[in-house]
Amino acid sequence: MSTISDYGSLLIDACEYAGRNDVAHLFARFVGLCEAKLNRKLRIADMEKVSDIVLTDGNADLPADFLEVRQMTAPNGLPLSAWSLTELQERYRGFSGYPAGYAVVGNQLQARPANGATLSLIYYAKIPPLTPAAPTNWLLEKAPDVYLYGIVEEIAIYGADVDKATAARALKDDAIKGLKLTDERSRWANGQFVIGAFTP
Repeated sequence: MSTISDYGSLLIDACEYAGRNDVAHLFARFVGLCEAKLNRKLRIADMEKVSDIVLTDGNADLPADFLEVRQMTAPNGLPLSAWSLTELQERYRGFSGYPAGYAVVGNQLQARPANGATLSLIYYAKIPPLTPAAPTNWLLEKAPDVYLYGIVEEIAIYGADVDKATAARALKDDAIKGLKLTDERSRWANGQFVIGAFTP
């Protein structure tokens, strides 16, 4: 796997593993489909970003690469609670002060009580797309096997090869499990165990 270092070498290896030398012109499509699936499945530390969100009347656009909120914090340092849009509007109707709750509506954040505060957002970001112009990213550097098997799966689906697609999907899922396990260990290996309930 160490030979897979960029977009070009990934293309060569994926076509070789898939047993297809006639799909290079479709490679960008396969990469895009693979990344779309991974963006739905993966939530690891490498995907986390921090951004300031400046509200106008309680609303703001989310970052272009936004996938999911990890934590939203008001200027007073308190975390905001996530609510459905209806519940958010009902719960904070008539209130003032720093926002205490939020809802994600499309590509926009709505925070209530509504004001012009600046919130601190920690969020999961989309995997930076691999392209010939941007031939590498953190995922290819960290787990080239995830990309390799994911793209082989897409090539097999394109070729209606069910057996090869099933085998590649299993290898991809194993690689993802390994990546998640590594992430959990890096986050929690030295964590402390806390009992939440009262003990006599």
